[in-house]
This record gives sequence, structure tokens and C-alpha cells, in this order.
Amino acid sequence: MLDLILLQAEGAAQPQGNSWSFWIMMILIFVVFYFFMIRPQTKKQKELQKQREGMKKGDKVVTAGGIYGEIKEVQDTTFIITIAKDVTIKVSKDSVFADASDAEAAQAQEKK
Repeated sequence: MLDLILLQAEGAAQPQGNSWSFWIMMILIFVVFYFFMIRPQTKKQKELQKQREGMKKGDKVVTAGGIYGEIKEVQDTTFIITIAKDVTIKVSKDSVFADASDAEAAQAQEKK
């Protein structure tokens, strides 16, 4: 009797339908994930990279570490930033934001 109940329970636990519905659902989940998460993030990264490429000498910037300064020199992958009179630092272009609002937006994205 117990064996009959267990066999019926196993039969009821198996999904009804074919594997096509599973694959269609997986594709739909991926499409939604792409359009709501991946695409906006890559778009924002491209905008930020374009903004960094456009930075020039004299622009006021904030580093990812929270240091405010002014660009003194632009190199291939780095900036020389003046943070005080006769005090300069060399930082990677990837760690520089155009102003405080850009830095706050990037930190909010990292927290998510």
C-alpha cells in the first residue's frame, strides 16, 4: 500500500509537458535579464569611458578614493592631478570622475 502511494507521488512530482516550454522560458528569462540589467550597465560604462577620454588639462575631478583635484597633465592611461599647491599625484584614468555628482552615482552603482 505504501509503495503504491510513493509511486503515485513520484508520478505527480514529474512535470507535465515537453522540454520546449522549459527552453522557451529560459530564453525569455535571459532576454529580460539582458534588457533590464546588462544593457544599461554597458551603456553607462561606455558613457563614462567617453567622458574620461574627453577630460583635459584644467578640469576639476574627483578620484575614486575621494581626492579632489585639477588635472595637470593627461597621459595614455593616467592623469597627473594637482591636489594642493606643489602637490601632485598620478592616478589611473579608470579611477577618476568629472565631478562630485559622477562619483556619487558610481558609488551608488557599486552598492547595488
